[in-house]
Amino acid sequence: MTSESDLSHILAQLSSLPPHSPQTASLLSKAKLTLLHLNALIPGSETPTSLLLLARRTLETGALISIRNQNPDAFTRYYQQLQPFYELPPSSYSASSSKPSEEEAVGQRSKVTGLYLLLLLTKGDYAGFHTLLEGLEVQAMGEGLEGDVFIRYPVMLEQWLMEGQYDRVWGAMKGKGVPSEEFAVFSEVLVVTIRSEIASCSEKAYPSLPVPNAKNLLFLDSEGSVVTFAQERGWVVKDGRIYFPLQQGQDVRTEKEILVASGQVIENTIGYARELETIV
Repeated sequence: MTSESDLSHILAQLSSLPPHSPQTASLLSKAKLTLLHLNALIPGSETPTSLLLLARRTLETGALISIRNQNPDAFTRYYQQLQPFYELPPSSYSASSSKPSEEEAVGQRSKVTGLYLLLLLTKGDYAGFHTLLEGLEVQAMGEGLEGDVFIRYPVMLEQWLMEGQYDRVWGAMKGKGVPSEEFAVFSEVLVVTIRSEIASCSEKAYPSLPVPNAKNLLFLDSEGSVVTFAQERGWVVKDGRIYFPLQQGQDVRTEKEILVASGQVIENTIGYARELETIV
């Protein structure tokens, strides 16, 4: 007969394995099946406190493993399954009349929620991002979220993105300000999102651009990477310059005009992002 001790044993096995172990998927499936047999996959009024803690821990473990394995769809499913547990009052996680510890009361809610905010950001879902953030602010009841490092990180990145401060975004993702290893997984994804926005605006801002300028503008490591990126987008690279296909028929601008246009790219990107948010 399935028991809480069986679930505890599975969680102990999961914690001892590296995230990319081929055993994690089968163990997570076994853990969720155990929750189903214990009628604890969704919390109920009759669910014992000890089982609530185990169930929440199981889903949080699955969410974090999914992120480390770069599986955003699985992470999203775990995030959604965790919401009924996060909506319970803190007292639900105390086995006695005494106040539960902070770990018992909230678990890893801040980390999981911060990761979901970052996921929304990488998808460009600004409307979803702000809707969730507004809900968190209401729940905080005026106490603010600035002290929560897991929430502050994606909020900070979103603000810099909207202001066009891509160098600060880049520095934050590469520096020591990343809250945990799970957040670092999104770095490359977010860089790709930023690079795509800048590239789209560059196509509209001017007809051509020197390859060295493009390397700095697009946060690429080498001019060879610029050429590869240009080919992927259907741009033409000739004599050390990138020519944007839709503008090839126009006269090539002077170097001074190109530098002025480069400064306009950020403003165009901000405007595009805000228009997108309004449309959504």
